[in-house]
Amino acid sequence: MMKQVRPKKKLGQHFLTDLGVAKAIADTVDACPELPVLEVGPGMGVMTQFLVDKPRPLKVVEIDRESVAWLNEHLPRLRDNIISGDFLRMDLDEVFGGQQFVLTGNYPYDISSQIFFKMLDNKDLIPCCTGMIQREVAQRIAAAPGCKAYGILSVMIQAWYDVEYLFTVDEHVFNPPPKVKSAVIRMRRNGVDDLGCDWTLMRRVVKAVFNQRRKMLRVSLRQIFNAGNMPEPDFFAQEMMTRRPEQLSVQEFVQLTNMVQKAME
Repeated sequence: MMKQVRPKKKLGQHFLTDLGVAKAIADTVDACPELPVLEVGPGMGVMTQFLVDKPRPLKVVEIDRESVAWLNEHLPRLRDNIISGDFLRMDLDEVFGGQQFVLTGNYPYDISSQIFFKMLDNKDLIPCCTGMIQREVAQRIAAAPGCKAYGILSVMIQAWYDVEYLFTVDEHVFNPPPKVKSAVIRMRRNGVDDLGCDWTLMRRVVKAVFNQRRKMLRVSLRQIFNAGNMPEPDFFAQEMMTRRPEQLSVQEFVQLTNMVQKAME
């Protein structure tokens, strides 16, 4: 028998030890039935043991070789479905042969935002994403306009996904305990196929204004333009320009992006 895998600080590993919590997280995928599931960072399979019993294909991706060896020995049913590698570098089209899937996991906290940006880049493949992250990040993703937590992640994810903050998880159910509380969320693709603006430009606009979140849009938006294509003063005199980014809904960011694009022409 292999001994337990030691959590590695450099991989941001905090192994979940509470089986009740692990099962509750695994069950969040049931809201999106029938699709195969990809679990990121299974570690010693605490969630995987519940996912593997569900009547749907399951693959896991794990960067830690020691954990891969442990899973191979302890979860033989999973043997041909363990991908040893880095989720952030994977071509997600290849995981299930171009088929849509549910993404889930007890995500490493230090890369959870990157994981969700990758989800957005592959939103047509991932109609549903669930899992556990740092509570503060979960609050940001689920935040409504006007909240202090509302920011880049809130706008970008809510443009394409409906977000549910499901439950909070205490730090003492992990080894080692993280310094922060965790939370479980579920994101499901909304009905939007076309935002009605240039998505690449919208990402630039959202990042630019939230990087100076205390400033009015008429100040923070200037960095989007260069000296040669600065719009006329009446562009910055519009009512919307007196607002701060956290006051804008996703729909208003779409409007703002179209205003910026027009000013660039």
